[in-house]
Amino acid sequence: MASFTTGHCLFLVLLLRSSAAYGQLSTSFYDTSCPSLQSIVRSVVSNAIAADRRMGASLVRLFFHDCFVQGCDASILLDDVPGTFVGEKTAFPNANSVRGYDVINNVKAAVEASCTGVVSCADIVALAARDGTVLLNGPTWNVSLGRRDSTTASRDQANSDLPSPFASLSTLIAAFSSKGLSAQDMTALSGAHTVGFAQCQVYRDRIYNDNNINSSLSCARATAQRRRASTTPSWRRSTWRRSSPSTTPTTGTCSRTKACSTPTRSSTTAARRMRW
Repeated sequence: MASFTTGHCLFLVLLLRSSAAYGQLSTSFYDTSCPSLQSIVRSVVSNAIAADRRMGASLVRLFFHDCFVQGCDASILLDDVPGTFVGEKTAFPNANSVRGYDVINNVKAAVEASCTGVVSCADIVALAARDGTVLLNGPTWNVSLGRRDSTTASRDQANSDLPSPFASLSTLIAAFSSKGLSAQDMTALSGAHTVGFAQCQVYRDRIYNDNNINSSLSCARATAQRRRASTTPSWRRSTWRRSSPSTTPTTGTCSRTKACSTPTRSSTTAARRMRW
């Protein structure tokens, strides 16, 4: 599996810095209240990646999908409550697509056992994304901490703001620019696929439709991709998956119904999606 690029690391650092806009963050935020936090997170994430190597990329993607909607506030973790609350999990870009919720729950449970009611889920997601990168032989960086969890979420904003895999280059650049991120930052995040995979449904038109093949895509590359696509199991080429019903959250988890740590600010459909 390919290693992370420096650009990928820089993008994650930019996400972490942008989340500081609504609070003063510090790398030593939990040094007194939960000194074992980072070792706990690293241990749980390490076990998860040992069981499924793709989980490192999945945690990066979960972090990105959280930060791109309302900021890095763990709003993506809020469960729907029928007739009362609609969260971001069931938004089209997230439903049957975003992975890693169970890993975050396991980290939260382990952290709660050591430091009850201290660490926010938003900080856990940020740390898990960093550790997922490091454990796949990528670079490391210091994570500033002190985020608070949101009690609100916006499925509409998730549907409108999260970039589509079918979006044009200009649309993608505009979407990232609206968040204060450059085309280079966008490219770095896209590079997270170096430790995940993209399903053929996302790019098959670019290698099978002669009228739509990017001129920069070499003949040899296109041929290799066609050969690989032809041997890919059908369930990975084009998959329809039904949404799993939200489960009732238990104490010490981050998949929750508007409760986890101190909040800061207000603010099931079948889906064909790629999975990391």
